[in-house]
Amino acid sequence: MEQSYNIWLLLVLALAAGAAIGFFISRQIAASNPERTQQRLDELQERFDNYQTDVITHFNTTATLVGKLTQSYQDVQQHLADGADRLALDELTRQRLLESLRVDTALPAARERLSLPKNAEPPKDYAPKDKDEPGTLDESFGLKGHSS
Repeated sequence: MEQSYNIWLLLVLALAAGAAIGFFISRQIAASNPERTQQRLDELQERFDNYQTDVITHFNTTATLVGKLTQSYQDVQQHLADGADRLALDELTRQRLLESLRVDTALPAARERLSLPKNAEPPKDYAPKDKDEPGTLDESFGLKGHSS
């Protein structure tokens, strides 16, 4: 009996020691995880903030460049118009040059749009008929030699 008592006591002590060791290990892991998790969260937040800053910078630069491009285009148009005024030898040539500049600037706005055909009739979901013929829902429709 004393042997079984010793075995039980040894098992209880081993269980208690295992529980204590498991408790301390879990406390060490739990203590180190929040710091590492918080560090990763901070890194991700910093990367996201940098990305947002890059996107804003990109679109601001794009807007500035488009503005410069528009201004350059207007400057070129003005230069061509001034050149046509100064360099054209006669009034007819000057008018033609100025008109060609106006046509060029009006091109994007004056694009032709697709339009419906003149006789646009929606498709019919029935068979057309003449006035004297019976309709498709008539009892005598499609019967040959029908005597009424």
